[in-house]
Amino acid sequence: MRIAVVSDIHGNRTAFQAVLADLRRMAPDLIPHGGDLADGGPGPAEIVDQIRDHGWPGVLGNVDEMLFNPAALITPLAAVEQIAAATRETLGETRLAWLGGLPMIQTHDALALIHASPETCWRSPAFEASDTELEKVYQPLGKPVAVYAHIHRPFIRAVARMTVVNTGSVSLSFDGDPRAAYLLLDGVQPEIRRVEYDVNKEIQAIRDRKMPFADWLAKILESATFHMPA
Repeated sequence: MRIAVVSDIHGNRTAFQAVLADLRRMAPDLIPHGGDLADGGPGPAEIVDQIRDHGWPGVLGNVDEMLFNPAALITPLAAVEQIAAATRETLGETRLAWLGGLPMIQTHDALALIHASPETCWRSPAFEASDTELEKVYQPLGKPVAVYAHIHRPFIRAVARMTVVNTGSVSLSFDGDPRAAYLLLDGVQPEIRRVEYDVNKEIQAIRDRKMPFADWLAKILESATFHMPA
């Protein structure tokens, strides 16, 4: 079975359309999502509606939880709070309720999928985590392939008797590569797919929507690295 995992879209319609085109070429049998669908881009409602229309199963991301439950935000930042408030208004109650119904874990064949870790969608091993930490966190999922997202930096690691994969992100990449990323899993063989998209077009959409802290979001998209808001 070929499974594609698409995560951390963050309301980026331009990147998502490019990923959809690549998915049509790859023709996976199943496409679950890894959460963080809406907040952080100019198309939150459109992304949620497309995911629902496609019928993709998926898991709860921390930003999804922050949208329907503002009290869940661990480290409040004015930029994050203002962008989230605008996103909530755009999404409306029905879409927020749908986000609130997403589960923490999905399993399909050899794959266990979570957004961050089994206990929380807010904290996960970092890109530099040791094999011991990865095994401790993801071995209890009981599958030969454990997949998570959250850190916006894709990797594939063989750990003890399992493989741990980070999908990377469709939007707001933090690994220096501005291309969209997603995971393609053929049986137990993982591949990180990188997809070119028009970053400048998405930045213009952010400005056209008059999103809060548009310059900050544009800087992350352009540099593909995280920056604290000014």
